[in-house]
Amino acid sequence: MSAGRDRLAKEYATDEIVVEWEPRLCFHSRNCVRSLPQVFDESRRPWVRVDAASADEVEAAVARCPSGALRTRRVGIPRANGNEPTEVCASAGGPLLVSGGVRILDADGNVLFEGERAALCRCGGSQNKPFCDGTHKTNGFRG
Repeated sequence: MSAGRDRLAKEYATDEIVVEWEPRLCFHSRNCVRSLPQVFDESRRPWVRVDAASADEVEAAVARCPSGALRTRRVGIPRANGNEPTEVCASAGGPLLVSGGVRILDADGNVLFEGERAALCRCGGSQNKPFCDGTHKTNGFRG
């Protein structure tokens, strides 16, 4: 993994819910924008306004994020232990979508990512391998 790659997660919060966004994982499916445009608007800064909808609505929109770049946590409520089975699904013309307990290691065994969802490049064109960066949308990948 490149030392220059953005590993920082950004947080947007209200007193009820925190939305975490990890830019390096985002392949710009725009599911969040389509689900809740008053909260998620990439043309605005900050691009996330958590207080523009209820915590339940925000949580539902974030659950549609296929890459795991967006996550939520409720303030004062411990995270549930994800005991979901791991599942890998090839999306139509796009990345491998991995869900459940996801742990991605580099060739040396270093942890690149741990979480509940990830989108992995299968077109070969991502500048953020092993993660998808959306290049499949422009490089003619049809897989």
